[in-house]
Amino acid sequence: QLQLVESGGALVQPGGSLRLSCAASGATLLDNYAIGWFRQAPGKEREGVSCLGYRDYNADYADSVKGRFTISRQSAKNTVYLQMNNLKPEDTAVYYCAVDRYPLRGFCSVRTGEERYDPWGQGTQVTVSS
Repeated sequence: QLQLVESGGALVQPGGSLRLSCAASGATLLDNYAIGWFRQAPGKEREGVSCLGYRDYNADYADSVKGRFTISRQSAKNTVYLQMNNLKPEDTAVYYCAVDRYPLRGFCSVRTGEERYDPWGQGTQVTVSS
């Protein structure tokens, strides 16, 4: 059974960078799936941050992170990354990765609801503060 484990969250100063990792265990190859990164700040609903289509068909980003965040995958490690640069206090949240319920769906959009994705990782905390 596929399990996802996020890592890389930390306390960082504004303007700093972090790279989040989402590693998959089990026999499932992430290459065959679209992947989403979401975040949930205290008192707010979970929101889509970025997604990467099957076989990197496309990448999409929330307007709030465009130009600062980059999603990528490393097939050999069965891992997806979220590189976050120029972090802002409003980026503070628990970050989750999730896998498309169905394989081989090339196109993704951050405006697609959470229902597209299952399973989910446990989340990793990112705190941006001076």
